[in-house]
Amino acid sequence: MPAIEVSQLTKSFRTYKKAPGFWGAARGLFRREYEQTIAVNGASFRIEEGEFVGFLGPNGAGKTTTLKMLAGLLHPTSGEASVLGFRPWERADGYRRQFALLLGQKNQLWWDLPARESLELNGRIYGLPQERYRKTVDELTELLSVRDKLDVMVRELSLGERMKMELIASLLHEPKVLFLDEPTIGLDVVSQKVVREFLRRHNRQHRTTILLTSHYMADIQELCQRVIIIDHGTVFFDGPLSEVVDRFADSKLVTIQCPETAPFPNERLELHGEVISQSGGTLQLRVKRDRVIPVCKALLEELPINDIDIQEVPIEEVIRDLFQRKG
Repeated sequence: MPAIEVSQLTKSFRTYKKAPGFWGAARGLFRREYEQTIAVNGASFRIEEGEFVGFLGPNGAGKTTTLKMLAGLLHPTSGEASVLGFRPWERADGYRRQFALLLGQKNQLWWDLPARESLELNGRIYGLPQERYRKTVDELTELLSVRDKLDVMVRELSLGERMKMELIASLLHEPKVLFLDEPTIGLDVVSQKVVREFLRRHNRQHRTTILLTSHYMADIQELCQRVIIIDHGTVFFDGPLSEVVDRFADSKLVTIQCPETAPFPNERLELHGEVISQSGGTLQLRVKRDRVIPVCKALLEELPINDIDIQEVPIEEVIRDLFQRKG
């Protein structure tokens, strides 16, 4: 049985549409206009135990709403979902003890307490034995290099330190399923790397099923072999990350090296592809995939080329272009 199974999951919200000004507010007392917003529209996917899956989509695509339904915070309008054999929105005690949800823009630690006391409170809530609690905290704080910050007020921690403490709080009870919504948002590159390494190790050691949303493509590339892409609440891609380039990138990058004195006839180059950059003796073109070989042959005939390199378009650029086209 898969750890997570979602079938035609849909969530819509009814929002009040207020007319501007005082008279609009007064009219709203007697007759209100509402509009229906569909946040998730028939999403379906399956995730096996131990998988680390990236959940991608532009702002407003329905990612966080989906995670909140899988965590039981929202009740769907229609459709079904099963996580570890439970219907999440029934909020069964057995389910709540086996999953964790970390929202990068929400706090679960007490702002005015030292991090240690917030973690102790979470440990008591989950009924963790003291020995197990201390062992877990010692191990996680060591791995994330924040042991010396346990007695610091949460409000006085840096953003990176606070996010590490939030992650520790989510993992205290050793959940089997972990939902991560932008866990590295706002972190510097060093903190991002530490969190990624920690998540990779935790997933490998504990076989935790992890569903990760992030706008940092480095998170997805380093951690996830599989991605689910959602837009306007609908899943339109589910498969290996490597397939995203194959399916949605219609061009490649061709970089050539020439002597610095070699002329680059721009009117000729534009016939071969889009000029991305030109500096000294280096030129980079974006070329349609089906024209790469004939373009390379033509360039070799036309220019005194010392070296030529063909690369795929960076995955973050493919995703960005894809979202723009879908939008």
